[in-house]
Amino acid sequence: MDLKKLTLVAVLAISQAASAVPAFAEAVNNTSGNTNAVGAAATSETNLMPEATDPLPPMPTEVPGGVISPTPTPTPIPGATTEPTTEPATTTEPTSTTVPTATPIPTATPGTTTQPIPTDGVRAAASNQLVLMMNSNKMYQNGVEYLANQPMAVKNGVSYVSIRAMVERVGVKYIYDYKTKETIVTKGTDVMRFKTDSKIYSVNGKNVTMKGPAYQFKGTFMVPLTSITGALGIPYTVDNVQKRVILTLNTKPKASFTVPTEIYAGDPVNFVTSSSSPNGTAIVDERWDGNKQDVYDTPGVYVVSYSVMDANGQWSDPYSVTINVLKPNTPPVANFTTDKDSYKMGEMITYSDLSSDPDGDPIEVTWTNKAEAFFTPGPATVAIQVKDSHGATSTFEKTINISDEILYSKEDFYRLFGVPGSVFNIDGSMVPTWQKVAYNLSSEPYNLIRSNSPETVNTEGITYKETSFGGTRFLVHHKNNMNIKTKVYVIAKNNNLYPTTITTEYVGFGGPNSYPEGTGKMSVERYWKSMITREHYKTTVLQPGESVSILTDLNKIAMKPGEIVSLQADLFSDYPIEYNVMMIDANKDPLTTLPTLPILDRDGVHNRGTYADSTRIITVTDEVGTTPARLLLGDNSSDLNLIGVDPMNGTEASNAGNFGVLYKIKFDRVAPNSLITFNPRGGNYMGPVMVNGQIVQMPTSGSLSSADMNSVIYRTGDYGGSVEILFTAASGSNLPVNFLVTPLPAKK
Repeated sequence: MDLKKLTLVAVLAISQAASAVPAFAEAVNNTSGNTNAVGAAATSETNLMPEATDPLPPMPTEVPGGVISPTPTPTPIPGATTEPTTEPATTTEPTSTTVPTATPIPTATPGTTTQPIPTDGVRAAASNQLVLMMNSNKMYQNGVEYLANQPMAVKNGVSYVSIRAMVERVGVKYIYDYKTKETIVTKGTDVMRFKTDSKIYSVNGKNVTMKGPAYQFKGTFMVPLTSITGALGIPYTVDNVQKRVILTLNTKPKASFTVPTEIYAGDPVNFVTSSSSPNGTAIVDERWDGNKQDVYDTPGVYVVSYSVMDANGQWSDPYSVTINVLKPNTPPVANFTTDKDSYKMGEMITYSDLSSDPDGDPIEVTWTNKAEAFFTPGPATVAIQVKDSHGATSTFEKTINISDEILYSKEDFYRLFGVPGSVFNIDGSMVPTWQKVAYNLSSEPYNLIRSNSPETVNTEGITYKETSFGGTRFLVHHKNNMNIKTKVYVIAKNNNLYPTTITTEYVGFGGPNSYPEGTGKMSVERYWKSMITREHYKTTVLQPGESVSILTDLNKIAMKPGEIVSLQADLFSDYPIEYNVMMIDANKDPLTTLPTLPILDRDGVHNRGTYADSTRIITVTDEVGTTPARLLLGDNSSDLNLIGVDPMNGTEASNAGNFGVLYKIKFDRVAPNSLITFNPRGGNYMGPVMVNGQIVQMPTSGSLSSADMNSVIYRTGDYGGSVEILFTAASGSNLPVNFLVTPLPAKK
């Protein structure tokens, strides 16, 4: 070949190589070790850059929310041929113009030829795969070659594809909004928005950051491959040897159904179906396989399958459920007996519950008119109702006869036989004439923080602010009077130069609800329980300057308007800790909100303050129970109020009623056949005490609403002994109160 022909061939080869390079492709470093670089470049109206030699190294799969998992590179297929460097020409889209409404993107241009994918290992793919060729606009799906409107390319180290060509092949809906410069892709109920020149796309309003910004090139909207596959939930692998990306498409619809967790023979069965298509194609048909019945007459195991078909004629994989049909429920049987059929007034009645359930199900028992004794002559009908876990019920009644003979009066009966927590009436006007119990008084150094004013909180703010060291007891009682849901927080801050440890010892929380007595009763009950179980015991280490929310039972549930929370808790810190009690909008972060809050004023009715020595120890050494006597608490006379300070304004505070004070009462000698009861003197009261390590409600149900009501706490037998009582006044109730010690009447 002469020199002129050689020169012509060389020029032609260079021009062909230059025309194959996308104008927007940029060279990247080859991280996979491939050294077959193409260095050709050409110029046109736009500056052309060299084609990337390895445009798509092994990439992680990007998913909304930023979760990334690596995808391994597949094993190269032996004997694969190299993809040609030149591609057929594509039709350039017209330049977009702004329109008032969103406009659908035109469809991708098919290739000039349509043919089966060769089996040379380069382009071969399964029917559920979409193969994208690197540095090319060729795509292969179901044995058909397609041409994207722009080739896959690399820009600033990020592999880009035409979003239009991708979603067309995947089969989801899309439009381009010229006004917002967004491509909007819809897959089922998911809506994805990609914006020109932005690295952020959104899925159902949630933003996700892409590896590079979306951009437009010659009317084609280009996005990072990892982002569009992540948004559409399409897994892919990268074959760097054969220069291709293999996307695995799931085009089958999906079917499922649910049935009740328990199905009984003879009962109707509700089959609730659900179906969807990954590309939003309509579901047009369904079928059931197996033993589907609206009513199963016979107990046993049945397998039922459900499938759906979309508008493209594709059937889903069968969704199967094994149904265990149980035998029909048998109602429970209610029954009871009494030890006799006839009783005197005031005579103890012994009941034996004989109720049962043939299926062995647990049953709920409700008694009507069941009394330990009756005090009115005539017939008395007692009923029992039982209900099983399926709602089936049974009722049984028995009528017993009460004669006109009196064995015990009502007061004597409950003194002798009333269980702890039971209530009987006395002449409350006589109690103040009883002798007071003499005792020795001492205290333990526990700082009490009483946050109870303003009790009704009308605006967000700090209800208490104090620094305490060592043993610290919290009494928190507040009502939400705002028109929003709120939460109460206790924030502990370490202002020391060294780590400080807070030890949580006992915690009792009540609420939120609208009944102040109920929240107070529940908080005290749980406070006693935590002493028994030590379930709340833990340590928290605060670094210098660190703030944390403690006693988090307070804010697990938001308070609705009108609701109340109560808390009693004991802590210990090895160095001083700053504590802030606050009520804020339930949606706000407490730590960031705290510096912006005002300190709220007292309400002028309720109490707040810091009080030292809030554990009072009362020791009674004389024998009690031989004559009526009383121990009076919370009256500010026999039992003086704690005096402290309101740290927010520096004024003196008096703890009216001594709420929050823990009383440890020790009767060294209680006479044989003695009774200890609880008698309110200031008004309505409900809350438990702890007697010899056992929690006793005062009363078991309802409340003690007057000074004539007495609740049984403890009874000695034929032998006396010591009795230890722990008492703290329940928030929402009233003080003062009496503990009464009296001799028991003689048994008959």
